[in-house]
Amino acid sequence: MYLVEKVSSSEASALISKAVELANKISKPIAVAVTGPEGELICFLRMDGANPASARIAQSKAYTSAIDCKSTRAQGEYMRNDQREQGNWTDSRITGFGGGLPIIQKGKVIGGMGVSGLSEEEDERIARESMQAVFS
Repeated sequence: MYLVEKVSSSEASALISKAVELANKISKPIAVAVTGPEGELICFLRMDGANPASARIAQSKAYTSAIDCKSTRAQGEYMRNDQREQGNWTDSRITGFGGGLPIIQKGKVIGGMGVSGLSEEEDERIARESMQAVFS
C-alpha cells in the first residue's frame, strides 16, 4: 500500500479532462501530464495535433513542479536570476519553462501538473484553472 499522500488516478484523469476541455475552448492542442509527489507519471495525454516535443516538456514540467514543490516558472526564474545552469541539477527532467504547477492539498505537495503546447502563460493558466475546477 502506498502510504504517502498523492493525487489519485481519478483526480489525475479529471485534471487531464479539464485541461483538454480548456484547450478545446481556444481550439489549441496541448500535452498534459500529472505526476505523484515523487515526480512519477500518473496520467498523460497529448491531444491530436499537439507538437510531439510538447509531450516530453509537459511531463518534465509536472515532474519538476512536484519534486521542487514550486512552479516551473519560479524554477526558471531561480535558474536565471542566480545563474544556476540547468545541468547543475544533474537531472535532465528538470525544466524552467512555465506551465508546471505543484498540486497542493492541506499544505502538502501531492503531485505536479504540466501543460505544454501554448505560451508559458497559457500553459500555466490551463494548469491552474484545471486544478481549481477539480479541487474546489
